[in-house]
Amino acid sequence: MKKKKFLEILGGITMGFISVIFIFFLIMEAEKIMALYPKEKELYILFITIIVAYFAYHIQILIHELGHLVFGKLSGYKFSSIRLGSIMLIKKKNKYKIKTLKIIGTGGQCIMNPPELDENDDYPATLYNLGGSLLNLIVSSILISIAIIINENNFTTLILKVFSYFGFYFAALNGIPMKAGMIDNDGYNAISLNKDKQAKKAFWIQLKTNQLLNENKRLKEMPEELFKVDKDADLTNNLIATQAAYECNLLMDKHEFTKANKKMKELLKKETSLVGVHQNLLICDMIYCELIDGDLKKAEKLYTNDLKNFMKSMKDFPSIIRTNYVISLILEKNEEKAKQYQKDFYQRAKTYPYQSDIASEKELIAIARKTIEK
Repeated sequence: MKKKKFLEILGGITMGFISVIFIFFLIMEAEKIMALYPKEKELYILFITIIVAYFAYHIQILIHELGHLVFGKLSGYKFSSIRLGSIMLIKKKNKYKIKTLKIIGTGGQCIMNPPELDENDDYPATLYNLGGSLLNLIVSSILISIAIIINENNFTTLILKVFSYFGFYFAALNGIPMKAGMIDNDGYNAISLNKDKQAKKAFWIQLKTNQLLNENKRLKEMPEELFKVDKDADLTNNLIATQAAYECNLLMDKHEFTKANKKMKELLKKETSLVGVHQNLLICDMIYCELIDGDLKKAEKLYTNDLKNFMKSMKDFPSIIRTNYVISLILEKNEEKAKQYQKDFYQRAKTYPYQSDIASEKELIAIARKTIEK
């Protein structure tokens, strides 16, 4: 069994175990409260408990992302954006704007501009990565302490305990190193960047790339050294593997499609720790390359049911809409469907946070159109 697959299975088991414990404590608290009221009010009490749990879930996600912000600021980072669900607050030219972005496997995200590298190409990274879990732990410890001091079985202590349980749950889910699902968690990233100097530099490059994107720079306008990956780099480190994926993205933005397709194929054949989101987005780009090159059979082979499910879950992502457009246009030869995806793309562009990505995707859509008009 490959190391990556083993870690994913182990991560899934750990996540399941933590979730079972969390649900057990929630049920236990709900039963304590229900025991205080007549049976005819049980459904009412259960309904209130679910509402409390709903708000606790979202508030603790916000606390988690604020933890990255607080500990990032303490480490010398500058605010770029914070997201809860699909709603993003982003800073652009000293103005704050509301945009939308959904990434599968994440309930929120706080992205910050990194401090400059020192003379040893080093920078503080651990606190920023673990800040979310730390603030969940701090807030939840305070809440559970208050509940213990009150020492009464009533709705006040129920609310305090439910909020604290969600906080401990998120702290464990994000702080205990795990590789599960589409995205590696904070704890796994913290270990990855501290084990390998190249990985730590790769994480800085990813944050720097995001900063430049937010400044409306396209990948092809950025310094090329940001995308260079050493031949001997350890691609089983997820952070280094992500940098290698960015190199493929650069070639797509430069319209070097043959070179990009070759590099993507090579990367996906290797044993890497590339996370599921990046893997699938690369396959989408490979489909694009094959279709504009006229190789419909290769494109169709890549267009698997698993990829279709991924694309549905990320249907509002610009590169996914562009991929759906070119599939409809060239593979399915469905002009009406393609036109609808083109409309969807321009509608999505209005609220997407990174307009430099939109400019790149517009060009790829135009190239696909020219391909069938030849």
